[in-house]
Amino acid sequence: MIFDYNVVWDALPLYFSGLLETLKLLGLSLLFGLLAALPLGLMRVSRQPLVNLTAWLYTYVIRGTPMLVQLFLIYYGLAQFEAVRESFLWPWLSSATFCACLAFAVNTSAYTAEIIAGSLKATPHGEIEAAKAMGMSRAKMYRRILLPSALRRALPQYSNEVIMMLQTTSLASIVTLIDITGAARTVNAQYYLPFEAYITAGAFYLCLTFILVRLFKLAERRWLGYLAPRKG
Repeated sequence: MIFDYNVVWDALPLYFSGLLETLKLLGLSLLFGLLAALPLGLMRVSRQPLVNLTAWLYTYVIRGTPMLVQLFLIYYGLAQFEAVRESFLWPWLSSATFCACLAFAVNTSAYTAEIIAGSLKATPHGEIEAAKAMGMSRAKMYRRILLPSALRRALPQYSNEVIMMLQTTSLASIVTLIDITGAARTVNAQYYLPFEAYITAGAFYLCLTFILVRLFKLAERRWLGYLAPRKG
């Protein structure tokens, strides 16, 4: 078997265009997913049963259903309702980019909320006692002590979620978006060379994953260095 490098070379502009689409989807999904996950994570550690149960039910349903099903429900499912088609939301809900970002943000918010909740529950009791001794209110304690500390400890787990979301963005090609996987599908449809098309896409994803892992390692070294074992 001969790998046709000419096809790959000619298709590189399409792959780089898909790379930008993938980065846009990933960045927007993570941003809005994290914004939604913060209050959800706080709700998951609330002592109010109703508040806790509401957040638990949300994360349970989202994490318990496939990402592809959620994407189809938002992109194809909502369009069947006339009230949705006639609402002011339809210009956004008829956009494949918006629907994909919404589905990805909803999905990652559930997983990130559980990561944040777990980090909050793992907060050393001494930090809480020190905050109380300083006379901090509960809101100020969360803002100044608990949340920053929890977010730092959550970095290793959150890095896995970010990498999983990078792989998940490949589903966007199913709803007509030309991301990296969409570029590979286009090349395969044009040249009937699946090996060249998808090997190239895999190389792009591999490079992105390597860069993300390195960035998170640097972040962990910066903000979690104090937790590293001391060298004798």
